Amino acid sequence: MGKKLSDLLEGIHQSIDEELRSRPAVVQKKPEDFDVAKLPIQKREWHRLDDVVAVAVDLKGSSKMGTGKHAASTASIYEASTGNAVRALNSFEADFIQIQGDGAFGLFWGDKRIERALCAGITVKTFSEYLTRKIDERWPDAPSTGYKVGIARGRVLAKRVGTLRNVAEQEPIWSGKPVNYAVKAAQSADAGELIVTAEVWAKIESNHFLTHSCGHNGGAEGRVAKIWETVSIKNLPEGSPDGRRLRSVWCATCGESFCDSVLKGERFRDEVMNEVLKQARGVQDALHSAHLSGLAQ
Repeated sequence: MGKKLSDLLEGIHQSIDEELRSRPAVVQKKPEDFDVAKLPIQKREWHRLDDVVAVAVDLKGSSKMGTGKHAASTASIYEASTGNAVRALNSFEADFIQIQGDGAFGLFWGDKRIERALCAGITVKTFSEYLTRKIDERWPDAPSTGYKVGIARGRVLAKRVGTLRNVAEQEPIWSGKPVNYAVKAAQSADAGELIVTAEVWAKIESNHFLTHSCGHNGGAEGRVAKIWETVSIKNLPEGSPDGRRLRSVWCATCGESFCDSVLKGERFRDEVMNEVLKQARGVQDALHSAHLSGLAQ
């Protein structure tokens, strides 16, 4: 140990008193000006971004995987899961990625941040189904696993903390709702599910490429339908609005074109508009029939 425990604690207490007496500067940043590498480590200065989207991915049942006689298979599962989750986040240009144990989170800001984050999250849950199937085939007795995904958005304050003279012991911290809420959303999900907070849903609820099925069912033409359901996210503050849960994955037939449309900023599909109009006409006809029935009586 580098110094006596009493000296260490005294130094920590002094640091706490000094930090709590100070008023660190908060610098508003535009997305194009925000640079993680330039976050201060010694200076009492925090950088603020007003809209960051966090995608958290969490591997179900990882604590049940053995590191004894099953160490090799556990290592293989971790490599196949976490490594490819990071690969998916990176492919959709996450601005920051951090691995946390058996999972990870990616942060998206700037242009098309919502679209990039949603495409990344859906891609993770899509390959998660393949991952689960392959693990079940190779290790039938292994714990059931697969990725749980959560997405949240909001303002963050960021600063680098750690050992001043050792870059390897420095990490950025992200104060605010996005990472915290995304992790809680992922924890509320089951394997193969994606949950978004109400703030994220408000941004995508009118995007037909995200909210409705494509109409394919095993290659056959079917009816387009809504694919999200309301869900309560555990451990959020009391009164927090409900989120939405997605169980669907990218379609093998048209998933790529849907993903491309989302990233291009396209939002509306003719078949969804026609379905909405058809349902509206059905409601009007039912109300009209009820009205006529009332008059007849």
